[in-house]
Amino acid sequence: MSNPSRSMAHSASAIENFGNFYEIWLTRQREFLKELLHVLQIEEHEEEKQFGVINQVLAHYQNYHEEISKAAGEDVFRVFSAPWLSSYERTLLWISGFKPSIVFRLVDGAVKDLTAVQVIRVEELKAEVRRKERDLTEALASLQETVAAPPIVGLARRAGRLVDGEICEMENAIEELKIGMLGVFDSADLLRGSTMKRVMEILKTDQTVRLLAAATEFQLRIRRWGLQRDMQGTRTT
Repeated sequence: MSNPSRSMAHSASAIENFGNFYEIWLTRQREFLKELLHVLQIEEHEEEKQFGVINQVLAHYQNYHEEISKAAGEDVFRVFSAPWLSSYERTLLWISGFKPSIVFRLVDGAVKDLTAVQVIRVEELKAEVRRKERDLTEALASLQETVAAPPIVGLARRAGRLVDGEICEMENAIEELKIGMLGVFDSADLLRGSTMKRVMEILKTDQTVRLLAAATEFQLRIRRWGLQRDMQGTRTT
């Protein structure tokens, strides 16, 4: 007889359910894009409606960050490989997500009416974010070098012939790698969220709506292109 508690734990696995969650989340993203484009058409004196949609969209992103964080806590290696994404989407990943600095490219394309002061503040933030991106990229590279170190590689090659002490050593190395990767992931995800938040603090309400619409449209377009490429690849094989 199966253990009911284990069955419940299995069915509640965040990492196994994340693919389904992501599809549902994207469906809501498509609806939010329509709402964002709609509120851009309303009169300025109805700014409160724009602000309301902004808050809903940010809550939607927060939901995503909470779920991917749970999934990473269960299996950070699988989150880094992101099997719920198309192969094209995976080529654009930086530490399991888009680079935070992509928001500045979106601002350049979607917000054409920045004031001189806003431009200065955005440029200062861009420089800061890119420094932090470099630091995290180097941290991840350092972890990858640890995996490729001779002692670990040697143990991996002998995986079928390890004695007890070596098995323990291998398990400890994998656990340390998991902890390190989870730390880098958490820092990267935090940087993505804080970058968007700080950019929004610089922008006016209608500028923020345009930015969020551009970010949503970009993500959905990349998703569409990726799925189309995978389907074309399947047909030609």
